[in-house]
Amino acid sequence: MLIPHLHFDGDCAEAIDLYEKAFNTKAEDYDYRDSKIAHASIKIHDQTVWLNDSREHIKNKFGVDGSAHIVITFETPEELLACYENFVTDANAPLPFHETPYSGLAGNFTDKFGVLWGFMVI
Repeated sequence: MLIPHLHFDGDCAEAIDLYEKAFNTKAEDYDYRDSKIAHASIKIHDQTVWLNDSREHIKNKFGVDGSAHIVITFETPEELLACYENFVTDANAPLPFHETPYSGLAGNFTDKFGVLWGFMVI
């Protein structure tokens, strides 16, 4: 599954309000940290889109604008790691893959073209 992930600078809630009205939908799965949205999910035209308030963190950590990144989900850790092996020699230093509340294995990295990828098992 391919999941667009949009990052905001503290105005994620405002963006969600706009998207809910514009696309006649409701966001769900809110997770807050320090009064900012750490994770939210919304369906836009039957496509899941993730949103959060971490643009500055992404920019500082990966050196890219951080307004969006491509999230790919895999069924098994082995499938994820086999795909990642195609990127590892050309990728910038990735965050180590780790377990999260929503994934048994997840991590982010930029490829040689500057695209920010998020790989996770769900």
